[in-house]
Amino acid sequence: MIITKGRLIAVDWMRTLAFVAMAIFHFGRDFEVLGLVPPGTTFGGLWDISARTIAGSFLFLVGFSLWLAHGSRFRARSYFKRLAVLIVAAAGVSLATYFAVPGAWVRFGILHSIALTSLIGLLFLRAHWVVTLAAAAAVFWLAPMLRTPALDGAWWMWTGLGTWVPPSIDYEPLVPWLAPLLAGLAFGQAGGGRLMQWGPKQPGQLAEALAWPGRHALSLYLIHQPILVAVVFSGAWVWRQM
Repeated sequence: MIITKGRLIAVDWMRTLAFVAMAIFHFGRDFEVLGLVPPGTTFGGLWDISARTIAGSFLFLVGFSLWLAHGSRFRARSYFKRLAVLIVAAAGVSLATYFAVPGAWVRFGILHSIALTSLIGLLFLRAHWVVTLAAAAAVFWLAPMLRTPALDGAWWMWTGLGTWVPPSIDYEPLVPWLAPLLAGLAFGQAGGGRLMQWGPKQPGQLAEALAWPGRHALSLYLIHQPILVAVVFSGAWVWRQM
């Protein structure tokens, strides 16, 4: 396997690609959030498909990485340290968006989903990959049939089993987003790491540079939106002055 500094560099590249796709998506969405394009412009159609694909790819990689990090031996200290960072980061996103976008703040977004599904993933860490994949399929196809108005509202929106939830600019509940994480975990359990051996035998500066965003995806996630909003807002202001 092509490993650099204890990591599969191909996984870092894939995570970099997912981050870049997410940043492009958010760049377009920010125009709508700032009122620069008509409401609904970045919802529906290809926008929704791209959003689901990006979120699903992140969660798949989280599941696969869970296996890479803990498949042979569960390292409790590193796992719970990372989980704590995720929980704090998720809370920070909720707090920031509560003040920035009070009408659609993030109650249960991608970071909340990663934290919760990572915990559930531990239950399948020692399962056979067929069992894990079957669970992923059940979450994706069968669990949505359990949706009920009894679970409507903000307190239950993390389940994804309600028929209505409050507006939110980022919403990835347990159902169906546990499915891609379990699929990624099953991929690792089935020996998927062997498929990630592609890449240069001796990664050079370009290869390392392309891997860098993937290794710092969480930090970049937390800072990229303020930067994008500033760019969009500044660009709009300059345009109006012309």
